[in-house]
Amino acid sequence: MTPFELSAIRVAELSVPTIDPFVIASGVVHATRSIEVTVEVKALDGRTEQGLGEGACLPPVTREDQPEALREALAAVPELIGQRFDSLDGLERLLDAVLLESPVARSAIEVAVLDAWARLDQLPLAIWVNRRASTSPLETDITIPILEPERMAQLAGEWWARGFRALKIKVGKNLDDDLRALEAMLRVTPHARFRPDANAGLTVRDALAFVAGAQRLGATLECFEQPCASLDEMAEVCARLELPVLADESVKTLEDFEKVVETRAADGVNLKIAKSGSWLRAHRIGLAANAKQMPVMVGGMVETRLGMTAATHLAAALGGVAFCDLDTAWLLERDLFIGGYEADGPRYTLPTTPGLSVAERSEPK
Repeated sequence: MTPFELSAIRVAELSVPTIDPFVIASGVVHATRSIEVTVEVKALDGRTEQGLGEGACLPPVTREDQPEALREALAAVPELIGQRFDSLDGLERLLDAVLLESPVARSAIEVAVLDAWARLDQLPLAIWVNRRASTSPLETDITIPILEPERMAQLAGEWWARGFRALKIKVGKNLDDDLRALEAMLRVTPHARFRPDANAGLTVRDALAFVAGAQRLGATLECFEQPCASLDEMAEVCARLELPVLADESVKTLEDFEKVVETRAADGVNLKIAKSGSWLRAHRIGLAANAKQMPVMVGGMVETRLGMTAATHLAAALGGVAFCDLDTAWLLERDLFIGGYEADGPRYTLPTTPGLSVAERSEPK
């Protein structure tokens, strides 16, 4: 790893409207609520590089909303400028000292630094972290938020026509409406694979009732993400279903993951960089899940191409994952970035160029 000095940091709001309201059981957003961090680093041999990072807010999953994340990142800049780094441990220690209680801001700065560092070493981020990272294409699902059943069915048909075969459907506000929406989607895409995500919005009874109703309708369910809020509830659902249950909101740290394992509250875990406050720590949770042969999903929280590219590198660095949820850039009105993953419909391939290989568009598309 090339030692370097952190010579400049810029922080800005990153807000892009969604095409449809992104409605989940615990809230609704109409635009990305992110911050964008740009860093400049200077190697001891005089070479310089830039790196980009996105930190995404999605209350109540994240403590911070966009104004707090922006303010906390800006406040950290004077303490970070001029610092020298020669190890990942040193980077993590300093970010913890400055931003431990600000996970979204911390994650954005960390990703930007990792991007620049991998560029200095002339390697894609995933391979820079793990020389045995997967170079195979990754297939993502596409998320359909909670909307009127007719609109959800329309979206299912449109995404199916564009090659998406796995549909992540948001549920958890009203059981009857959830099943009506699923029935409408099945009429349009009877062969789709569904990944329901309740964002902790269901009781045990309603979670089990949803799965039973989906099975009566003939839906193919691949997993069930965070059906309930508490670990006790999650464990009861997990014990009563053959379907893999994935923990999302319940796991932000490695300690959270270990608690989920101890209580048998889930079969697998959904990793999100901003939720964990760190690309590196999300990667460690994924390695722990791999060691226990538990299925892993890598996802995001309404991010642009920048954030989704960082998440794609995370999935690749883990050698590939069971479930890719790398889709939210598709749900936005415009794309402010170029580069990053190369998409053939839902199939993403990472380029062999260094870092994240993402840049801002000169004219937003």
